Amino acid sequence: MSDSQDLLQHPRRNLGNRYRSTAQKFAKLAKDDPSRSKDNLAWAEQNARQALLHDFTDERNWRCLAELKVLNGDAEGLHTVLEDVFSVLGRDPEHVEQLKGIDFLAHGRTLLEATFANDSLDPETWWNQVSDNQPRSTLDQFAERCRRLDFRDQRANIVYGRRLERIRSAGHIEMFIDLARHLLAHRPMNHELWLELGRLHERRGEVDNAWSCYDQVQQLRPHSEERSRFLERLKGDMDGEEKRAWSGPTVEHREAFLKGMQALTERISSPETVLAEPPMPAEEVKGHPDEIQLAALLDKGDVQAAFFLARRLVAGGESWAEAWLERIQSEW
Repeated sequence: MSDSQDLLQHPRRNLGNRYRSTAQKFAKLAKDDPSRSKDNLAWAEQNARQALLHDFTDERNWRCLAELKVLNGDAEGLHTVLEDVFSVLGRDPEHVEQLKGIDFLAHGRTLLEATFANDSLDPETWWNQVSDNQPRSTLDQFAERCRRLDFRDQRANIVYGRRLERIRSAGHIEMFIDLARHLLAHRPMNHELWLELGRLHERRGEVDNAWSCYDQVQQLRPHSEERSRFLERLKGDMDGEEKRAWSGPTVEHREAFLKGMQALTERISSPETVLAEPPMPAEEVKGHPDEIQLAALLDKGDVQAAFFLARRLVAGGESWAEAWLERIQSEW
């Protein structure tokens, strides 16, 4: 299938295009009929928001909403649109800094265009920009930047996940593994990326790491049976004189894997969030220390670190932590 045919068969993208087209029609009506301008602009903005809801990866949908904010003279609204774009692009501190002291009605759309020109939402456009420069040097800069971005927004996880697919397809496997773990530290519920990472480790013969990824998939989607199917494939390969049973990595490996993922969440925790127990007088401390730590993390809103801590405790045989894990997953 050609790329154009694929686009036509993409239902969410189709809806995004329809809503954007409707928004543009209402905007034209607002210009043609000043007496009903306010109502038509309101309908235009409502449709523009629906376009973004259905396809936030199409830069035209962002441009449409930004243009309507200018037509409405809504500087604060345009500010919010730009903040939202930066959330989708990983909330780069350098980008956010640009929003201070700007005249949004005069320069907001220019800033939006400069952002897309430098950091396109379309993965093919982004990859072409990388490939046109010095790929290795540009990718190293991209990887360094990724390690300081905030990917807790599900949309950012999707945008950067698609970029990582291009990196993996181009053969930069180690970089893919490293950055995929950063994305997963920010959003552990991304079962599709866990699955892709598990399959990659399996192809590389990294059995313990593959099992750990499939274990995450099965934890998030209990009916997937990815871990069980992996064990069946593994046992089927263990023929001959060296045949031996394998049922999973050691507890030490599982705990080290989850502890490493928990450590990656420290970078995105707020300054007030700590991974140690909250300071309190000794006589006020009640319950298991790890349970106190879990409660403290959740109180601070650090769900990612709490998730990996709970998974590590369960992997280490602490059955009481299962209830905490269920509670944490329900908060996503």
